[in-house]
Amino acid sequence: MSEWRSRWTRMAGLGLLALALVTAGTAPGATAEAPKRVAYVINGSLGDQSFYDSGYEGLKRIEKEFGVETRVVEAKFTPSLYYPSLQQAARWADVVFVISYGMEDQLQQIADQNPNKVFVNVDTVVTNSKKTISSIDFRESEGAFMAGVVAAMMTTYTKLPGINPQKVIGAVGGDDDPVIRDFVYGYEQGAHYVDPEVKVQTVYVGSWDDPVKGKQAALQLFAQGADVVFNIAALTGVGVLQAAREAGKYAIGVDTNQNGLEPGHVLTSDIKDVGGSMYQVFRMIRDGTYKPGTVYSFGLKERAVGLAIDDHSRQLIPAGYLQRIEAIRQKVISGEIEVKPYRP
Repeated sequence: MSEWRSRWTRMAGLGLLALALVTAGTAPGATAEAPKRVAYVINGSLGDQSFYDSGYEGLKRIEKEFGVETRVVEAKFTPSLYYPSLQQAARWADVVFVISYGMEDQLQQIADQNPNKVFVNVDTVVTNSKKTISSIDFRESEGAFMAGVVAAMMTTYTKLPGINPQKVIGAVGGDDDPVIRDFVYGYEQGAHYVDPEVKVQTVYVGSWDDPVKGKQAALQLFAQGADVVFNIAALTGVGVLQAAREAGKYAIGVDTNQNGLEPGHVLTSDIKDVGGSMYQVFRMIRDGTYKPGTVYSFGLKERAVGLAIDDHSRQLIPAGYLQRIEAIRQKVISGEIEVKPYRP
């Protein structure tokens, strides 16, 4: 998927990341020597062309640049595999990156049983009794805000084929959980910043690996008047992009640059640079600045989230709109525009 990554995406992996230190530990979880083995444990499977694959790109970058061995352990959304997957990784690796949706309890147990291993949870915050788990916490509402800005601008741009004058946009979430709610909340804020009259319709399909369900949900939204639908559903969301092409409508991709998956029907993608953020944390582990039990906060300012604007985007979005989008992005970074996170 690297050929689809935009200039902004490439910069995300190299940019300086601001660190929000919520809690800090010292000795536990720190390796005495440079780690030689790094594992990536995911609750799902690779091949989503989105979230999990972004983390895998970061893992391969770590392998290449630091000369370590790496291993992926896929739990494949199977609860009975959660504990053994984590246990396998902890026995083999010095550093374990984990996407722990649904297996937070198992991660806490395994981390407590292996206090001399480094555990980094990705995309949510997980703590354990020994305070050795660190977390990468994305401010995804900021990137989704920008996606909402694009959707609201384009939903009345009737010069583009397939756009109707109705002020309706949509979103398809893989599941109804706090992270996806944060995406949707940011998306709504961005849309209403542009035009308070824009209506946002959301469908949660309850699956991360079913493109057919994603396509059905998107087609439902298009039939209800939406002409732009935001994919927030990993592999399920590939169906959202396909639906945009089949319906002659438009989608916004997520996590990686998906603009080229359905050319002419993906306006932009809301990047969440999982791999780049994993790389940055591993670099801290290697240079000695990493602290166990820390929450690292990554957002728009750090280029860990943000829009992929490339030639595919420029063929669809007018230059004047792109200038306004960039101006709004700068206002979010400066704090002039406050994007509120979702709070359950």
